[in-house]
Amino acid sequence: MTTRFSRRLFLGGAGVALALPTLVSLGPLSRTSRADTPTRPRRLVFLYTPNGMHMPSWTPSTTGTTWSSPILDDLGDMKAQTLVISGLRNLPGQPDGAGDHGAGTGAYLTCTKVLKTEGDDIKSGISVDQVAAPVLGRDTRYKSIELGLEGGAALGGCDSGYSCAYTRNIAWTGEKTPLPKIVNPRVVFDRLFAGYDPSVTAEVRDRRLRQRKSILDWVRTDANTLSSRASASDRQKLDEYLTGVREVESRLVDDGPTCEAPAAPPTAYDVDQHFELMADLLVIAFKCDLSRVSTFMLANAGSGRNYTWLDPSVIGGHHDISHHQDDPENFRKLEVINRWEVRKAASLARKLHAVVDDEGDSLLDQSLIYMSSEISDGNSHSHRDLPVLLLGKGGGTVTPGRHIRRNDQPMANLFLAMLGAVDVPANTFGADSTGRLDLQGG
Repeated sequence: MTTRFSRRLFLGGAGVALALPTLVSLGPLSRTSRADTPTRPRRLVFLYTPNGMHMPSWTPSTTGTTWSSPILDDLGDMKAQTLVISGLRNLPGQPDGAGDHGAGTGAYLTCTKVLKTEGDDIKSGISVDQVAAPVLGRDTRYKSIELGLEGGAALGGCDSGYSCAYTRNIAWTGEKTPLPKIVNPRVVFDRLFAGYDPSVTAEVRDRRLRQRKSILDWVRTDANTLSSRASASDRQKLDEYLTGVREVESRLVDDGPTCEAPAAPPTAYDVDQHFELMADLLVIAFKCDLSRVSTFMLANAGSGRNYTWLDPSVIGGHHDISHHQDDPENFRKLEVINRWEVRKAASLARKLHAVVDDEGDSLLDQSLIYMSSEISDGNSHSHRDLPVLLLGKGGGTVTPGRHIRRNDQPMANLFLAMLGAVDVPANTFGADSTGRLDLQGG
């Protein structure tokens, strides 16, 4: 079912935060304002899948709009919302010796070569999501949300001398600071909706609404008093501020949907349900404008998850199967796993596409979902010709429904283009960027 939301930003469940603008003519009496918020905010999601893909069944044989492949056909109705990009490389992910999973995942969103260590002297770079987060998240409760389906501490060694910090995290605020992910849906729920009481009656909610409107009346009176003492330029600032106050007030009395919490998620679930619960919470966070940036690891690097729950014939751990040794049976098993991963990306996109604003555009139209892996082929551990999907339109900056080739261009160029699509200024990224990737041409 399609859910509609107002083009205007939602308040969230916790209350109203307002600050008067800085008024030069009134000196120390002025207060600091929040940065202006774009009318239609854009959002970024970075999905991670481990152990590469079965590339012969992944890569479409033709470019353009009539593309097809055994794995990507599982995108279903989201094919029209997907840009498939072939040929990209992430060479900073190549390890020193063994350790392609650790080194590749450490560089997954940083495009920076990590230091090979199992100690506390880890070193990577800032990840693309965290370049975007301070800009997109300046007016949201959370600058970013880090999610995953597999946990584990970021301590010790996890891959041939590479720290678990590299294999279990993809978001980095700096070269020594990975952001740990949340893997429990109930913890995500509590973080997003802390303080919300679903047992509160309509009478109590109405009283709180009246209290918020009373606060707005006070703010308006305060601003009008200052206006009589301010300079002409500062009065213009106050007029703009009061326009914002009226916008907030209209949101309070809007009959449209609210951002009160949904029912709390269950505590028992299988892997497939786990993903769907996390995806539902992410969509709610975006819809309520609690955050605009997220990373989401479907598993940790080198994951040995067993997929017999998906197909009883897929016997063995994912990592072992990915070392296929050209065995057709392993190819078949990989295709089953990879098709499930693609279906999950499509499921998230479909949930975002179902939330439509009053002008007929969806959350997906204003978003970009990136999905790839730390390597292409699990047997060769190649860091070239990586499997890449980009779902969404990024506010019209991306032309989906196509398969394009960008042979031997660095992944960092795609990230530059994604940053540009959401109005985050950046001219370089990572260790090897050369310019923004073209996401609209053939």
